[in-house]
Amino acid sequence: MAGAGDAAGAGGVHGAESLNAERESRNAEHRYQRRTPSDLPLLFRVPRSEFRVGKGDGLGFVRIIAGEFKGRRLKTPATDKVRPTGDRVREAWFSILQRSLRGARVLDLFAGTGALGLEALSRGAATADFVELHRLALASLKANIKTLAVEDRAAIHKVDALRFAERLHRGQYDVAFADPPYADEQAARLVAMFRVNAFAGIFSIEHPADKPIPGDDTRRYGDTAVTFIYAP
Repeated sequence: MAGAGDAAGAGGVHGAESLNAERESRNAEHRYQRRTPSDLPLLFRVPRSEFRVGKGDGLGFVRIIAGEFKGRRLKTPATDKVRPTGDRVREAWFSILQRSLRGARVLDLFAGTGALGLEALSRGAATADFVELHRLALASLKANIKTLAVEDRAAIHKVDALRFAERLHRGQYDVAFADPPYADEQAARLVAMFRVNAFAGIFSIEHPADKPIPGDDTRRYGDTAVTFIYAP
């Protein structure tokens, strides 16, 4: 049979257990509140991969990584038809190409917002030709060229990228980029075309990491890959 001291001790234990339970409840609430989407930094709310810009959801933006226009933001269209290359992929991509860009003639196929070609101009390329068909992408591309005041170094071609590439002659450009839609086989078709007619010294193509294409060197960044093909 428990005495008074035992009862007091039991009451103290029960009180401590109650206090601990209340603290745990408050901590759980606090942890939950800290993880609500509105409280998280923007980077962690971009879907699918931190290497990719948000698609038409207003979460992402594109900026120039380095060079003359470093830090300048580029306009992106509010549509899921355009998938701009994310900052971290471009940073790694251009670190490989940096020595080839000074004074280069650049081609940007499936240009979208122009992020690749404009990054090249910022890093010292002489000229850039942008090939794009999508209406909203063209509007953003034109606005970005105007914002950076590079109209005298840039040309826009409103035409299908594959048809444009078919008409090129060997060595017409020093560096060429392509960021075709992920859903089809245009990346592989571009590689085959380039093998027959090397229209640039270096051709690099963005594609899904889980859909490899034949090339000379492939780098993977999360769910995105960039394959490089070199002229013979």
